[in-house]
Amino acid sequence: MGVTIRDVARIAKVSISTVSRVLNDKCNVSEDKRVRVERAARDLGYIPNPAAQSLHSSRTGSLGVLLPFVSGEFYAEFLNGVDKTAQNGDWLLMISTSHNSEDELRAALKGMYRRVDGLLIMAPNITAESVLMQPHDDIPVVFVNTRCEDEAISLITFDNHGGMREMTRHLIATGHTRIGFIRGPVLAFDAAERERGYRDAHREAGLTVNEELIVPGKYSQQSGHDGAVRLLGMDPRPTAIMASNDDSAIGALSAIREAGLDVPSDVALTGFDDVPSARFTVPPLSTVHVPVRELGARSIEVLMECIKTGQISRLPHQTMDVELRIRKST
Repeated sequence: MGVTIRDVARIAKVSISTVSRVLNDKCNVSEDKRVRVERAARDLGYIPNPAAQSLHSSRTGSLGVLLPFVSGEFYAEFLNGVDKTAQNGDWLLMISTSHNSEDELRAALKGMYRRVDGLLIMAPNITAESVLMQPHDDIPVVFVNTRCEDEAISLITFDNHGGMREMTRHLIATGHTRIGFIRGPVLAFDAAERERGYRDAHREAGLTVNEELIVPGKYSQQSGHDGAVRLLGMDPRPTAIMASNDDSAIGALSAIREAGLDVPSDVALTGFDDVPSARFTVPPLSTVHVPVRELGARSIEVLMECIKTGQISRLPHQTMDVELRIRKST
């Protein structure tokens, strides 16, 4: 019996899908693994099956896009950038959602596999490395706003940490030292980065973080409302409230009004994302502007380039800049 791809994987101490990616000259493979696979294949005298390679190289003309959700202004803006860029490149889109469930994510990926030529994945609740352990990792994959340590994996994100740190610095500079913070989802990568920015700004200013002022949230208006009610019930209450996203801030704004308080004279309020409606709240919301549409466009551009070239070796992780939008709520 001839040498098989399993033999190469065993000798190289990698997965079969990693061997497949190397032999088909795909991206998302570290240089160390690539060298080990090539050496093992050469030493074993492995000859790929031409028919299988021909089947693998066939194109579908479609790109898979997997997001946590598609509802809400953030995802609408992101998909706007994705869709226009894909259309300009003559690609069709297959879109699915995971609802931040790892099981749903894996089911969606299984359904897309072999039906698309590349995958764009936003999965803030799990790591990119764990996703690429699955059998679909022999096609180009670009991750967005996902936890990822491996520099060989294509990743585009925005500066969650820096944006929240700068907004916290702004509040501290205007005299606030008792600042409430409404978290995002517990497992979300971006929520953790934003909280880290809040904490770092306090530390850099010589202030101790009061853990009681950090309350749970879920990136929703309801959780923002509930978090603000909890913060406003404290004695003394915070002089400013930072929400981890704009939806939470809009919910918090409602709670502040229900308490008979004014923004910003009684309580300053900030958000994160700068969704279109943030400009039209009363008062207009101070927030961190994220170039969401550009993020979607850039992500698809990178994926299309990966497919076109067949290989992007150690594509540097890309972090898009954010900036403060200081309006009337602070």
